[in-house]
Amino acid sequence: MPELPEVETTKTSLLPLIDQKVISVQVRESRLRWPIPENIEKIKGQKLLKLTRRSKYILAEFEHDTMLWHLGMSGSFRLCDANTELRKHDHLIIQFEDAELRYHDPRRFGCILWLDPNSQSKLIDTLGPEPLSDAFNAEYLAEKFKKKNVGAKVAIMDNHIVVGVGNIYATESLFNLGIHPAQPAFSLTRLQIEKLVIEVKRILKQAIDLGGSTLRDYTNAMGENGYFQQTLLAYGRAGEMCINCETTLENLKLGQRASVFCPQCQPLKKVKIATKTPSKGNKA
Repeated sequence: MPELPEVETTKTSLLPLIDQKVISVQVRESRLRWPIPENIEKIKGQKLLKLTRRSKYILAEFEHDTMLWHLGMSGSFRLCDANTELRKHDHLIIQFEDAELRYHDPRRFGCILWLDPNSQSKLIDTLGPEPLSDAFNAEYLAEKFKKKNVGAKVAIMDNHIVVGVGNIYATESLFNLGIHPAQPAFSLTRLQIEKLVIEVKRILKQAIDLGGSTLRDYTNAMGENGYFQQTLLAYGRAGEMCINCETTLENLKLGQRASVFCPQCQPLKKVKIATKTPSKGNKA
């Protein structure tokens, strides 16, 4: 699934469309995660004014309407010439003045929707802060973690706590800090939380600089691969040797996601959980 760096890279690669007018719209397959709006043709004649990202959503602001685009599990956008051969899973074609934008999605888990304050905006209204913003800091994360009795990896991937820290980047951040992915979030020390905030920001910035991760078929809208996967130290390396201690990396499932870790470098520390002392009273 495209994660925050891939979505940010995709958004950046679409910037040449800014200030271009929509010439035509063609829906070849409307059945995505939610149906493509029947009135999507109303963007015809409108200029694309702005492209922004919120979590893993791209917000496309036209002159009179704003759309919310999500890549889902296998979605991608591609800028090409109108004469370029269509692919089987090209579901939406938006012809701009100087280029054609095609949405490709074999698994059809993505979405192309209006950003309606009364409906789709609820998809983003409850999201946590952006990880690269000042709002994501140690004080904030410590407050969110103090009552979280779930693994640190599950907690840092919770979009209600902070958005966009997907499986790849959570795995790498925790490995680099020596934190076991199943270590209860509430048990992390203040120093560990401070380092986690710094490391998440560093990893995500590096991934964006390298164009994201191409593990299967991800490319940006220009057809370019990402290169962050060449730096991976833990993700996808279960059964291989740890680069630090040569211990075999192991895999466990947390929150329905594979979590690779080094049992030597990322030990699971025991946590003492306080229990309430039974109140004294008359026996029944």
